[in-house]
Amino acid sequence: MKKRLTLLILATLLAGGLVFANGKADSGSEKKRVVYIARAQGDSFAAWLANSIKTEAKKYPYIKLDVMDGEANDAKVNMLIENSITNKYDLIILQPNNGEAQTPYVYKIITAGIPVILTNPRILGLSGVNSVDADPYEQGAVNARLAAKQVPKNAKVVVLNGPAGNMHSTARRKAWQQEFFDKRTDVKIVGEQIANWNKDEAMNHMEDWVQANDQIDVIISMNDNMCAGALEVVKGNTKYKNLLAYGVDGTAEAALLIKEGRMTSTSFQNAYALATKNMELADKILTGNVKNLVNTDIDCPLITKDNVDDLIAAHKAAGSLK
Repeated sequence: MKKRLTLLILATLLAGGLVFANGKADSGSEKKRVVYIARAQGDSFAAWLANSIKTEAKKYPYIKLDVMDGEANDAKVNMLIENSITNKYDLIILQPNNGEAQTPYVYKIITAGIPVILTNPRILGLSGVNSVDADPYEQGAVNARLAAKQVPKNAKVVVLNGPAGNMHSTARRKAWQQEFFDKRTDVKIVGEQIANWNKDEAMNHMEDWVQANDQIDVIISMNDNMCAGALEVVKGNTKYKNLLAYGVDGTAEAALLIKEGRMTSTSFQNAYALATKNMELADKILTGNVKNLVNTDIDCPLITKDNVDDLIAAHKAAGSLK
């Protein structure tokens, strides 16, 4: 496993924009205008992905990339989509905030004849679009399978979910249900709330749960940002020295928390690889080198104390950690 992760990260660093090329296909002197609409740059993973796409776009000098922030607000995301259509971008890369809310607006993009790539997450059942994503069920499942072995008998757990209607949040929670809760019927959920991928919201929920419960053994979070917020609430409290905590993303913060022994595991949703695949696909679309719709996934390896040094090295190489 460790060898596989090391090779995966090495390949990412070589292909993911840390060594810049002089550009891809020559598309003439006219710049192609691409917009990336981020779900919410206040979310650590969304910010990481947006920054990675900015970096990766530098490999394509004929592309002019604009990045816009949806601020975790469906109305704002939809407005940005409409503005991008009005401004006649050559290609739109969209990170949906809520698949159901964004679906009618994605169809507006298609009707306008503008190619679109959905990323992190794709919208299930939506036709006529390209996508670059990861398997959210497996992202939850790799953690849940580990937890099934680690979590003590009769443990009490709290659960932090992402936004309602978000495919990644729903699928990760489904994985935890099928791979953990259905098998570990001795475990009791003493608190479960939506925290919208947000650290501050997660802190507020955790503060309530700590006050309401004498015992909390496990934090199960659908992303690292919420997990880090919950852990901040009990930082330094010896009552929670054996607390287990699981997340998804493999952010720089999560890597350090795992190294410190405060977080148990995460699933590496590699924003560097997502950025590479998004911009490679954008280049192929803009230069006419793709004939059919493309839907592709990245891997989601489990990160624990045994291999976290490789992840820390990747973040340092990318400049996300010093």
